[in-house]
Amino acid sequence: MTIISFSKSNGTDCTLLGESVYPQLSKDGDIIVGGIFPFHSSWEITDLSYLFSQSLMFAVEEINNSSSLLPGVSLGYKIYDTCMSKVVGVQVAMALANGNEKSVSNKPCTKPAQVQAIIGESFSSVSMAVAMSIGPFSIPLISHYATCECLSDKRKYPSFLRTIPSDYHQSRALAEMVRHFGWTWVGAIRRDDDYGNSGMAAFTEVAEQLGICLEYSLPFFKTYSQEKVLRIIEQIKSSTSQVIVGFVDHSDMEILLDVFYEHNITGYQWVGTEAWILNPVLATMDKHNILQGAIGLAVPKAEVTDSAIFTKYWETLFHCKYTVKNDSEHSPSCTGEEELSEMDNTFTDMSLMPYFNNVYKGVYAIAHTLHDLLGCKETCSTKKQPDPLTFLKQLKMVHFKTKDGEEVYFDKNGDPAARYEVINWQTSKHLQHNFVTVGLYDSTIPVNSRLTLNMPSILWAQNTNKVPTSVCSENCPPGTRKAVQKGKPVCCFDCIPCAEGEISNKTDSIKCEQCYQDYWPNTHRDECIKKETEYLSYEETIGILLTVVSIVGTFMTLAILHIFFKYKNTPIVKAHNSELSFLLLFSLTLCFLCSLTFIGQPSEWSCMLRHTAFGITFVLCISCVLGKTIVVLMAFRATLPGSNVMKWFGPPQQRLSVLAFTLIQVVICMLWLTISPPFPFKNLKRYKEKIILECHLGSAIGFWAVLGYIGLLAVLCFVLAFLARKLPDNFNEAKFITFSMLIFCAVWITFIPSYVSSPGKFTVAVEIFAILASSFGLLFCIFLPKCYIIVLKPEKNKKKQLLGKMPNK
Repeated sequence: MTIISFSKSNGTDCTLLGESVYPQLSKDGDIIVGGIFPFHSSWEITDLSYLFSQSLMFAVEEINNSSSLLPGVSLGYKIYDTCMSKVVGVQVAMALANGNEKSVSNKPCTKPAQVQAIIGESFSSVSMAVAMSIGPFSIPLISHYATCECLSDKRKYPSFLRTIPSDYHQSRALAEMVRHFGWTWVGAIRRDDDYGNSGMAAFTEVAEQLGICLEYSLPFFKTYSQEKVLRIIEQIKSSTSQVIVGFVDHSDMEILLDVFYEHNITGYQWVGTEAWILNPVLATMDKHNILQGAIGLAVPKAEVTDSAIFTKYWETLFHCKYTVKNDSEHSPSCTGEEELSEMDNTFTDMSLMPYFNNVYKGVYAIAHTLHDLLGCKETCSTKKQPDPLTFLKQLKMVHFKTKDGEEVYFDKNGDPAARYEVINWQTSKHLQHNFVTVGLYDSTIPVNSRLTLNMPSILWAQNTNKVPTSVCSENCPPGTRKAVQKGKPVCCFDCIPCAEGEISNKTDSIKCEQCYQDYWPNTHRDECIKKETEYLSYEETIGILLTVVSIVGTFMTLAILHIFFKYKNTPIVKAHNSELSFLLLFSLTLCFLCSLTFIGQPSEWSCMLRHTAFGITFVLCISCVLGKTIVVLMAFRATLPGSNVMKWFGPPQQRLSVLAFTLIQVVICMLWLTISPPFPFKNLKRYKEKIILECHLGSAIGFWAVLGYIGLLAVLCFVLAFLARKLPDNFNEAKFITFSMLIFCAVWITFIPSYVSSPGKFTVAVEIFAILASSFGLLFCIFLPKCYIIVLKPEKNKKKQLLGKMPNK
């Protein structure tokens, strides 16, 4: 471990303290760029890290040869091996920072750091340790491969930046993609380190927001015991989810492939991260198609526009020389038709180009920052290494474009813009895995448009074109709501039909909405439809029948009126008070017609007219009958010796009595209409699924006062007629009035309970029936016998017949 100490002495020299650490690759320059990569994993050499270092070296050479970027200033590099170790990583980072030297003079060591910035490290865990160590010195660490979201915390890692997107965006993108496919019940395997645990925590947080549930989230590391691995296998086998999110590294998946095949874990839909989804070695090892149809995110492919690097790459790869550069007799000429597919090594793997490009962009970010700080135009005004803190601040604000037009910049957390390609594993006819780009994810655009997919081009698990399903419970259709099952995640639920009067008009509704007052659910309870309005109309059968009966009654009354008017001078008409008979027939005509006001949609005028017209016309009618009854009684009294009673109840008195009785009803109706008149009303309580349009009584007292007054007159008329029913008169109509009043009272006594209990429009029908029945009772009982004599038995319509059965006085 590097130790830094400051002491006072007479000089300014720094002397070595501790053991020297030497770089694997280095080059002198005015300003040095550091590089830390995991060249070795235990005793193995990682070709991939050499490729990362080659990218750094190429970028430095390209910048040094540039006349527009850092003119007159040369960059150098020192590249160290971290051996995938946190301890070694910190050690080499400190060596890059201060060279393991201390001051032996009386003054503090003022020698600047050996490097301006460090490119690396590949793994998140090592990057965290290194960033924590060099952060206090404000030396930037620019990673090309470490994606852990935790590294975005500037309080812990103030000098950490990266050219690869944070797992925060990858986790969100994975969750959005999973939700896009309708997978709400998924399992997960995560690498048991900072990368996997932090990434899965971010994925879980977003997944919960999107309504996705994790059936299980299992940690795995390559050093796990067989017992731990078997527990993972048992958990997967006992699960019901068909989708597995793999937040692991390609090396983890290589180990798991054999375990999955051994325990027959196949047919699952895998969702992968950029750490393994585009790994060709893993694809080659998947001989049993366990990962067939896997879909995941990858860093977008990079384009290399420099032809010189292609030339050198091709010559090195195929051990040949192009003709124009053929200065070796022992090397064959390059034809350009050499096949990359025939070469089996890491250098032919173009899928890794995005990560090499990340190293390239990191070096160029350093160069552009230096260019600004050194005041470079045609040449740089100074070659002196800038102050680390000033350099770090400027580096965080750098913004430039690469040769292929890609914008490079860092946000407030030191992260680049997150863009991913959606990769799908597909098997060719030759049983080879192909990595097919089927979509894009761009975090810089609005949320609803970030993910674009070419669904028809996706090949799913088990080599099918159908999107697999993975849900704990099937979607609740419209008309139902979700009810979470007790003790289970929110993705496991029952579908409960909406309650009466409620609807849900979308899939997976968590609650049902109440329909507005005038609306009611349809049969499927997925839409509120306007309630059916019910009232007694002229179009329906019962309305037509009542209208016909009312009109027939009107015409019958008019016909009888015509007969009575035609035979007004005959004895039978004269004997029964023709004036009151005509008035009674007129009032009966109005009674039949007033029943029509009860049919049709209620309105303000019809509601007021129907009850008042009914009340007044019936009182007029009963007043006439009462007058006729009194006349019969008076006529009998007038035949007694010395009686002078008829002069007290002659025609003027009869008219006055009818008018007086009727005016009382008119006053009652006027008071009713003035205080609280009837009005149209929507009855929503009688039926929940329909609206009854009816006339509200307004004042119930007014209504029952009108009916009570009619009943009072009818009872009085019935009593008087009953008393006069056996008077010795050949044309005595008292008995007919008795029958008519008996029918009238029976109808209206029956009407009251029927009116109260009848539902909806039948309430109105009952009232109309009572009006028509009582009107026909009066018409038939009082006038039909007389019409029978007038029309069919004219011989009885004689004066002598009138006196024939009169007893001698």
